Amino acid sequence: MKFIDEAKLKVQAGNGGRGCASFRREKFVAFGGPDGGDGGLGGSVYLRAVEGMNTLADFRISRTYRGQSGEAGSGNDCTGFGGDDIYVSVPVGTVIGDIETEETLGDLALEGQTLLVAKGGKGGWGNTRFKSSTNRTPRKFGLGLPGEKRELSLELKLIADVGLLGLPNAGKSTLIRAVSAARPKVADYPFTTLHPNLGVVTAGPGRSFVMADIPGLIEGAADGAGLGIRFLKHLQRTRVLLHLIDIAPMDPDADPVKDARTIVAELKKFATDLATKERWLLINKIDLLEPAEVERRCKDIVRRLRWKGPVLRISGATGAGTDELKQAVMRYLEEHPRTTTAAPIS
Repeated sequence: MKFIDEAKLKVQAGNGGRGCASFRREKFVAFGGPDGGDGGLGGSVYLRAVEGMNTLADFRISRTYRGQSGEAGSGNDCTGFGGDDIYVSVPVGTVIGDIETEETLGDLALEGQTLLVAKGGKGGWGNTRFKSSTNRTPRKFGLGLPGEKRELSLELKLIADVGLLGLPNAGKSTLIRAVSAARPKVADYPFTTLHPNLGVVTAGPGRSFVMADIPGLIEGAADGAGLGIRFLKHLQRTRVLLHLIDIAPMDPDADPVKDARTIVAELKKFATDLATKERWLLINKIDLLEPAEVERRCKDIVRRLRWKGPVLRISGATGAGTDELKQAVMRYLEEHPRTTTAAPIS
């Protein structure tokens, strides 16, 4: 299935049912008076976060959702049946906005959360509601109110514990293949990854976390260059970023330190919360150099970057250092549990 992380849809809540104008007609009961019932409530439209969905592709096919209208009232003070509410399933991590007002309506970050996006119309009053001491035979009744109508924007932000960050061909896809069952495409040319990939990394019995791999970033990404800027939002929910640096780039003139600074600059342009998020340095492809050369280059990279955080040396191709990486990340996540603010439930 094609990965889609943005979509638009229209929602129309059901209209309220019409009230009834009726009078009691019963043998031996004179002047029975009004007995018209109210109309039923229109059905509302809700969005509900469900597990198992990881794309908004379904909304490229079905774009309009309508609630059921309420039924009209009837005699004997009978209220009409209310219309059924409808629940539209969306992936966990979907942010919902109103296109017309540009207002953010909610963020369904937890499984099972629901958000009211269109409220059903109120049913019209029957003529019983209008009787009074001076108007004993009212023939007036209310029409049902129309249901709310909205055009919504949906934006999916994947919920992962760990995000991979780096230039194209830094080895992100190779790493996620090495530590999880995810099988993204791997090749020796840039932008092999065209959409985010998720992998579940197992660090022991009952211990696992979710890792996200997004397309590589290049200079000018925050201004729209390359592919990664479209998917940077998927890293905003992660708890730790793993910044991969290619210790042996194919281009002999490439400078890993300069490239690393470029990535950080693009993060700051995109969102300050990404630039300040916990970030580890992963020096990748150590299998391509002799141990002494690896040691020399690693020290030089750390010194020039003035790096103060964790530094790990790995090889996604051979798996060297990946077990230590999994355990270190798992310990960090256990020590820093996720604190998710629930979206408002209407």
